[in-house]
Amino acid sequence: MSPLTPAAVELVQQTFAEVGRNPQQLVEAFYGQLFRLAPDFRPLFPEDMSEQKKKLLQSLVLVVNNLKKPEAVLPAVQELGRRHVDYGVKPEHYQTVGAALIWALAQQLGEQWNAEVQDAWVAAYTLVANVMIEASQA
Repeated sequence: MSPLTPAAVELVQQTFAEVGRNPQQLVEAFYGQLFRLAPDFRPLFPEDMSEQKKKLLQSLVLVVNNLKKPEAVLPAVQELGRRHVDYGVKPEHYQTVGAALIWALAQQLGEQWNAEVQDAWVAAYTLVANVMIEASQA
């Protein structure tokens, strides 16, 4: 997991702190958009999404908080990638998930969202997704 630029890390962490004031809204927006973009993903998830939503939030917190020291979170991200194979997740799914996450973040951040923030989040998500995909294929 190669590190992001310090400026990108700062932007991701600052904006996530802002989103963290209402994390449930982010999670709801994310899953709503994910299932709009890819209705065929819905069967990959449990009927009751409450535990899944908590897990997503915990994963986001773990990754965002450790962006300055990615080696600390690398094993957890790799394990997450391996586990997602068992859930039926394929490498091509990560692009749609990323699009839903970026959309949800943009909705949450409103006027604070700009090209620089988007680039930082896309870089962070791409980094994590690539590690998960590599681990899933190992």
